[in-house]
Amino acid sequence: MTFGQVLLVAVVAVPALGALATAVVPGDRAGRVVGTVAAALTLLATLPLVGGDHGWFGYGPRPAVQPWHQVDLPWVPGLDLRFHLGVDGISWPLVVLTALLTLLCCAYTLWRVPTGGGSGRALVALLLVVEVGILGTFLALDLVLFFLFFEVVLLPMYAVIAGWGGADRRRAARKFALYTLFGSVLLLVGVYVVVAAAGTADLVALTGGAGLSRGTQLAAFTLLALAFAVKSPLWPLHSWLPDAHTQAPTVGSVILAGVLLKMGTYGMIRVAVGVAPEGARWAAPVLGVLAVAAILIGGLVCLAQDDLKRLIAYSSVGHMGFVLLGIATLTATGLQAALIGNIAHGVITALLFFLAGAVKDRAHTGSLADLSGLRETAPRLAGLLGFAAVASLGLPGLAGFWGEAFAVVAAVRRGGPLWLTLAVLAALGGALTAAYFLRLLRRVSHGRPSPAVAGLAPGLAGAELTAWAPLVLLALAVGLAPALVLSYASGPVEALLGVVP
Repeated sequence: MTFGQVLLVAVVAVPALGALATAVVPGDRAGRVVGTVAAALTLLATLPLVGGDHGWFGYGPRPAVQPWHQVDLPWVPGLDLRFHLGVDGISWPLVVLTALLTLLCCAYTLWRVPTGGGSGRALVALLLVVEVGILGTFLALDLVLFFLFFEVVLLPMYAVIAGWGGADRRRAARKFALYTLFGSVLLLVGVYVVVAAAGTADLVALTGGAGLSRGTQLAAFTLLALAFAVKSPLWPLHSWLPDAHTQAPTVGSVILAGVLLKMGTYGMIRVAVGVAPEGARWAAPVLGVLAVAAILIGGLVCLAQDDLKRLIAYSSVGHMGFVLLGIATLTATGLQAALIGNIAHGVITALLFFLAGAVKDRAHTGSLADLSGLRETAPRLAGLLGFAAVASLGLPGLAGFWGEAFAVVAAVRRGGPLWLTLAVLAALGGALTAAYFLRLLRRVSHGRPSPAVAGLAPGLAGAELTAWAPLVLLALAVGLAPALVLSYASGPVEALLGVVP
C-alpha cells in the first residue's frame, strides 16, 4: 500500500480503535486522555492527504472523479461491493474540519464533563464513533459503503443527546432519531434504485448518471435529495434540529452543527447531483425555493427567540439554506459558495456553541433576558461572542461572508425571473441574519448586569482558550484567504458540472 492509502485507512481506523481503547482503559480521566490522543492522531493523518502534483500550496485544477488517494479492495465480491475510500478537493476540507472539531471536543472534556449519562470516557468514546461515521461518509466512494457510514452516526449521537443533554433530552433524542431514520429509509431506497438500475455501486463510475434513464434519475434524485434534506436540514424537514441543539451537551452541539449537518449537503453534491444530474436539473427550482424559504423562516424565527442556544440552532437553518441555494443553482460559483459555506458554518457555529455552553455553565441560564451586561462582568467572553456573531452574520473579511454572498451572486448569474427573485429574497434573509445577531449582542452584552451574570469571573480557563483559538484563527484565515478552501475544489466542481445537462 502507498503512504496515501495507509493514511486513508488510518483516518477511519484510528478513531474506531481509539473509541474501543477509551471504553476499556481503566480510569475515567485516563480514558478521556486516550480518546483525545486518538482524535489528535486522526487529525494528523488527515493533513497529508492533500494531494495532486501541486502539493500543499497548489492552485491548479484538481481531478474530479479520480481521487488524490484511494483504497479500492474487494468487500462483498458476490454483490460486486468494494471497500472503496478516496479523497479529493470536495471532501478533504470537510475531513480536516471533522477531525479538528472532534479533537477540540475531546480535549474540552478533559476540563469539563457534562453531568448526566455516565462517565466522561463513555462520552469521548461515543464522539469517536460519531467521527468514524462522519469521516467514512466523506471518504466513501462506494454507494453502499456510503450508506453504512451515514448510518453509523445515528445511535452514538442519540446516546450523546439522551445521556448528557438537558432536562428535555430524551424527547429531543427521540425526535432526532425518528427524523434521521425517516431520511435513512429514503436514502436506502434511493441507493437501491441507483445500484439496481446501474449495476454498480461505485460512485466514480456513477458520477454523470452512468447511463441511467431520465425517469430513474428523477426518482433517484427525489429520494436522495429528501434523505439529505433531513440531515442538512432543509425546511420543512428541520424541526428536529432546534430541539437536538438546545438539549445536547456543548460538545454534542458542536459536532451536530459543525460537521453532522454537512453530511447532508455533501451528499447532495457528491451523490444526488453527481449520480442523478438530470434529476438535479429538473428539481433545481424547487430546491432553490425551499432553500430561500429556510433562509427567511430561520431568520424570522431567530428574531423571536429568547434562548441563546435555540437562537444559534435556528440560525443554522438559515445558514444551511444559503448552502443549499448555492447547490440549487448548479453553477460553479454556486457549488463553490456551498463548499466554503459548509466550512465557514462549521467553524463559526462550532465556536458559537462553545461560547453558548460557557455562558450557560457560568450563569446557569440560557435566557437572553437573564444575560444582560455580560461585557461588564466577563468582557473576554463577551468579546469572543461578539466576534463569533459578526462572523456568522457575514461581515466581509471573516469566513461567513463568502458562502452567503456568492450564493446570492450565483442565483443572479443563473438568471431568469425565478432566480433573480430568489437572489433578492436571500439577500433579505442576510439582512435578517444581521438583525437577529445584533439583537443578540444588544441583549446579552449591553445594559446593566443581570443577577445571573453579576458574579461571573472575568477570566477564561486555559482549556477554553485552547479549544476556541483554532476556530477564531480559522474564521479569520478563511475570511481573508478563501482560496484555502476554494482552490482545492475548483477542478472537481468544474468536472462535476460538466456532467450536469
